[in-house]
Amino acid sequence: MARLLVLRSAPYHRSSLSAAVSSRSASFPRLARRHLPSPLRVPVRAVESSSGATKQGEEAPLAAGEAQEPLPTAPAFVVEELGWGTQLAVKLKMLVAPPWKRVRKGSVLTMTLRGEISDQLKTRFSSGLSLPQICENFEKAAYDPRISGIYLHIEPLSCGWGKAEEIRRHIVDFKKSGKFVVGYMPVGGEKEYYLASACAELYAPPSAYVALYGLTIQQTFLRGVLEKVGVQPEIQRIGRYKSAGDQLGRKSMSNEVKEMLGALLDNIYGNWLDTVSSTQGKKKEEIEEFVNSGVYQVEKLKEEGWITDLLYDDQVMTMLKERVGQNDKKSLRTVDYSKYSGVRKSTLGIGGGGDLIAVIRASGSITRTRSGLSISSSGIIAEQLIKKIRTVRESDKYKAVILRIDSPGGDALASDLMWREIRLLADSKPVIASMSDVAASGGYYMAMAAPVIVAEKLTLTGSIGVVTGKFILQKLYERIDFHKEILSRGRYAELNAADQRPLRPDEAELFEKSAQNAYASFRDKAAMSRSMSIDQMENFAQGRVWSGQDAASRGLVDSLGGFSQALAIAKQRAKIPQDKKVRLVEISKASPTLPEILSGIGGSILGVDRVVKGVLQDVTSLNGVQARMDGILFERLENMPGENQLFLLVKEITNYFG
Repeated sequence: MARLLVLRSAPYHRSSLSAAVSSRSASFPRLARRHLPSPLRVPVRAVESSSGATKQGEEAPLAAGEAQEPLPTAPAFVVEELGWGTQLAVKLKMLVAPPWKRVRKGSVLTMTLRGEISDQLKTRFSSGLSLPQICENFEKAAYDPRISGIYLHIEPLSCGWGKAEEIRRHIVDFKKSGKFVVGYMPVGGEKEYYLASACAELYAPPSAYVALYGLTIQQTFLRGVLEKVGVQPEIQRIGRYKSAGDQLGRKSMSNEVKEMLGALLDNIYGNWLDTVSSTQGKKKEEIEEFVNSGVYQVEKLKEEGWITDLLYDDQVMTMLKERVGQNDKKSLRTVDYSKYSGVRKSTLGIGGGGDLIAVIRASGSITRTRSGLSISSSGIIAEQLIKKIRTVRESDKYKAVILRIDSPGGDALASDLMWREIRLLADSKPVIASMSDVAASGGYYMAMAAPVIVAEKLTLTGSIGVVTGKFILQKLYERIDFHKEILSRGRYAELNAADQRPLRPDEAELFEKSAQNAYASFRDKAAMSRSMSIDQMENFAQGRVWSGQDAASRGLVDSLGGFSQALAIAKQRAKIPQDKKVRLVEISKASPTLPEILSGIGGSILGVDRVVKGVLQDVTSLNGVQARMDGILFERLENMPGENQLFLLVKEITNYFG
């Protein structure tokens, strides 16, 4: 079995809980530009990040430079008064709009926030929700004279804290338009309540299941199971906090991982308590006491002011009919998320101005090339992203670039090649990296190529560390009477091939040295990219995953906020006035592939099970070494039947080391 070097992020906490994420910024000196070094070769294959760093004495592409003005801060969006000319143009555009794009006056925008939320734009054949489209719908609805308000259905979410904060920020800013935003939550926990509490009113049915019990982080360990079947994992974990590989190599959490996860837990829970207490006008201690009392009756939530009232969905819609002045016997006039996503901002008079800013989105696991059946939205395909980066770099029409990252990492070579291209891009125009839920290991590798990094307060980032491993199957082979012989030439030729015997001492030494070298390369390149000494970076590396706010205080991130914050900084660096409109050009806009079209048809007409669609996406995107951040498996398993959980668990184990 081939050896594989893994640069993984720490476990993604499995929970239905949420976090309060407020925005603050911390600025660092801008990185000056120098000559770029030649591309670095990465001699190992890795997952969830890339290796390779500048050699000793090699000049850094971007070193610390002169101090710059403080980084600006920005809300999600600001509703401004449109001029009479613009208002007239909007009315004319609405009159000539085709029937399938028309929205009746007095309509209520309805959106159901449930399940997975992608950071990519979706095509009409795609299933699921898109964060940029959700956020844009809030902004459009704030300006749209046909929309009286928003009715949000909030149900169990599979997104992380970064996306939750971005959506919550848009809910808060939408309320400033003077229009209503009403929430309805039949099922939910802390994460769902975190969003719902931002609504002006929140309703739940009398039979609602709202569990506000606290936050947990879970890890599972398979070392004992593997030993029983005769499989011995050979793990070299470089970085005291690197938890990748622990699922296979350990039977319990290490003290360092407990420390790291405990700090993340404190960040999330503390921020959630802060936001909920601020929203309700109560002390933090009162909110914590209420949670610790173990409330399970939805009536108690109403009594204590956590929700507005107990009403069924039809009752809420009847109430909204009266609010918008709809007196007929028909159902509430609504426009849903899907249809409203097709309304263009330019139709409402809020399109961009003359200056163009490119938006490059990078979501999912990183691979170098794309297989013939890959779904376009299945991950980051380096060769495709590099083409887009070069197109933007070679064009003079783009004044700046926002690199939006939502990735736990991936192939080492792919990450390094993209790092190189992003550095070249940053040498020609301002590049701002904007992190979503996670930008760790390979995701952070991409981000650190940009001179400025923006993260949400609870983005998972960092994870600068490696783990290398292979399976020794000697005992398993003996049990099933399986025999394997290898002919080889070269002292270490069998290092990657021989799984029927333990490593020799000299092989084990080389095995460890290879991992140590990869860690040093990753750490050194991170130090160079963030203008730190190696000793400074060593304090923040060691495989540790940081929250965005902790990363900012340590210089791994420059500013806290969402996409709008990154846009404000991009304007500043491009010398564009903050009050001047710009046009955002989506470079990574998806085009539907045949598997995606078939998957969309199957999901809408045949009711294909989400697990089958997930496996289709996994299988069609495989090309070389693949893996995900530890724990994403269990995030996906939460709402699946037992047999599907077992299927995915077996699939994860068999694919873990390639």
